Amino acid sequence: MIKYECEPCGYIYDPAVGDLDAGIDPETAFEDIPDDWTGSICGLGKDVFVPVED
Repeated sequence: MIKYECEPCGYIYDPAVGDLDAGIDPETAFEDIPDDWTGSICGLGKDVFVPVED
């Protein structure tokens, strides 16, 4: 699965890990995260995340 990075703060969403603090289970693809989810560092939404290569 592709990881996604928040461009402003650098937070990486890793689908293998998920975001347990926000109730996102491991193995959840970025596309399957609810649209109202926000990154755990800066609180910005999915629209500022870009795919990154390993």
